[in-house]
Amino acid sequence: MKKKRALPTIWEVSDELWKRMEPLIMELDPPKETGRPRANPRNIVDALIFRIRTGCQWNQIPRVYGDDSTIHRTFQHWVELGLFPQIWALLVEECDALGLVDWEWQAADGTMGKARLGGDEIGANPTDRGRNGSKKSILTDRQGGPLSVVLAGANVHDAKLLDKTIEAMIVDRPRPTKAKPQNLCLDKGYDNPTGKAAVEKHNYTGHIRRIGEEKLSKGKKSILLVGGSWKGH
Repeated sequence: MKKKRALPTIWEVSDELWKRMEPLIMELDPPKETGRPRANPRNIVDALIFRIRTGCQWNQIPRVYGDDSTIHRTFQHWVELGLFPQIWALLVEECDALGLVDWEWQAADGTMGKARLGGDEIGANPTDRGRNGSKKSILTDRQGGPLSVVLAGANVHDAKLLDKTIEAMIVDRPRPTKAKPQNLCLDKGYDNPTGKAAVEKHNYTGHIRRIGEEKLSKGKKSILLVGGSWKGH
């Protein structure tokens, strides 16, 4: 089987991607007819990609992208406008129209991080000596394309977020049928009544790793998400 070529790392918006993003930005955040000319929105997007990829502070964004205060202020304004979820939905819809969203196999999981700046969705992180942290519950398709994300405190169990995560899908999910079932792969954190109830409620065929299964399945073939796709080993 021929190995799929990995997608290149995105550091700046391509011309093709910008053609899709620009109309939405201009619709939600049109330039003012008077006053100072605003910063180039494409440079702002490139600056945000740079910051997300590097994790640098705002004042460490290269000047080639513009003034860091302007970039940060524009980012906050776009968040208030709800721009980013709309861009996300637009791109997923286009991928789906091209048959690039693999609805047949999906996966969900939670990941915890620090919450140094606080926020509404924080809680004691059980893996970090009880310090405040947050959790992202993420749902993806087979290729790792994100379909949903929900934020919560780090002390909220993954299984309790599954129902909310499925319902928060950024686009309408196709209805599963016998001819086209949808499989949902989950780790042992969902091997409980709450996790199983969410799977059943949303008509998925669940593939939940059982608690203690790693001890039972030595030498047996199992399915895991590796490098963004599901593979047997």
